[in-house]
Amino acid sequence: MRGYVQKLFLEHGQALKEFIRRRIRSKGEASDLAQEVYLRILRVDWTSVRNPEGYLYTVAGNLLKEQRLIEARRAYQDDAECPSLALQLAELPAFDSELDSDSRRKRLLEVLDQLPPNCRAAVILQYRDGLSYQEIAARLGVSTHMVKKYLAQALVHCRKRMIRWR
Repeated sequence: MRGYVQKLFLEHGQALKEFIRRRIRSKGEASDLAQEVYLRILRVDWTSVRNPEGYLYTVAGNLLKEQRLIEARRAYQDDAECPSLALQLAELPAFDSELDSDSRRKRLLEVLDQLPPNCRAAVILQYRDGLSYQEIAARLGVSTHMVKKYLAQALVHCRKRMIRWR
């Protein structure tokens, strides 16, 4: 099977790298990700694969999705550590005047960390960056309706979690 995979990569390796590069805009990373695709398909039982070329691109597409999620989490973690974001988010709801603002900020960051990446990103883009629904939708690659859903979901989640904490 290893020879079969090598032949597949000899025939489609350049096109695969270009496919990846167009989606990430980095030649060096494209080569690394293509190598990762190669390693992943080495573990495949090829007896059940009907379209090897299609499967190759499916694996590459899934790997790119994984990379985007990792990058989104990393970006969120970098943003969440930004002091100005913590201050802005802590000011939004006045949950309890007896709680000191530092512990409230910490709790809010924990609650935001529980949200799916797109919900977190929508909250950050709106409350920290002041973007409109349309601008957020363009950045996240979703509709404005979906942005509204993300923000509503995030607010409901934050309210529930913060009220339970009191």
